[in-house]
Amino acid sequence: MILIGERVNAGFKDIKQAVIDKDSKPIIDWTIRQVEAKSDYLDVCLGTASNKVEDLLWMIETVQEVTDVPICIDNNKIDMLIKAIPICKKPPLINSVVAIDERMDALFPIIEKYGASVICLVMDEQGSPKTLEKRLENAGRIFAKVMEYSIPPEHIFLDPIIMPLKFMQEQGKEILAATSQFKIFSDPPCHIVGGLTNVSNGAIHKKLINRVFATMLVANGLDALICDVTDTELIDSLLTAELILNKSIYADSYIEAFRK
Repeated sequence: MILIGERVNAGFKDIKQAVIDKDSKPIIDWTIRQVEAKSDYLDVCLGTASNKVEDLLWMIETVQEVTDVPICIDNNKIDMLIKAIPICKKPPLINSVVAIDERMDALFPIIEKYGASVICLVMDEQGSPKTLEKRLENAGRIFAKVMEYSIPPEHIFLDPIIMPLKFMQEQGKEILAATSQFKIFSDPPCHIVGGLTNVSNGAIHKKLINRVFATMLVANGLDALICDVTDTELIDSLLTAELILNKSIYADSYIEAFRK
């Protein structure tokens, strides 16, 4: 499982204020906590805190002061990415691009040049898809464009677009069905990723919903997750789901071994 720590995101009040005040402490604190929780990538999102590329670069540099864990740059503005990608110590993961030719043609040459990876949302000009068929159609459109560039399939992270259970309950089964079929688009297969906390948006039992849906996604082929990596019950559930699917070797200490 590829874990992408979600917490260095200016959508959270403490990080937004940190960006405004240029206070590195909250960013460093969350970086360390997520690294200790075994994040494989650290999502860095400027959000609405600023529209200045200098602030995005400051966030990335602040994270990299205390870790070499790769950055997930949560930004789709080409002018910012051109400046942000080169300062990353390791090839970053870009979050994200959609299934629109003009946007893919603008971003994919940069992905190709720097050996980066990219999260591809299966949405198009019509917005977020509502059906399995539309998600698969847009995934096919993405891979048709990927084939025009020298981007290996393992650098592609398809995102089925997780919807809130409380407001769009019927979407759960569509998302799971799409996840189960995304691997067919390439050999070797691409990664499948999702922003987990979207599913519990507005709900009371957030952690329970996140945990159960995450294990269902894993059972349907998802292998990467943007989530609260410090939620130990969630991570333990993911580890156990992968164990049951024979993706890891059983040991009585499998949870303790992960955290060493």
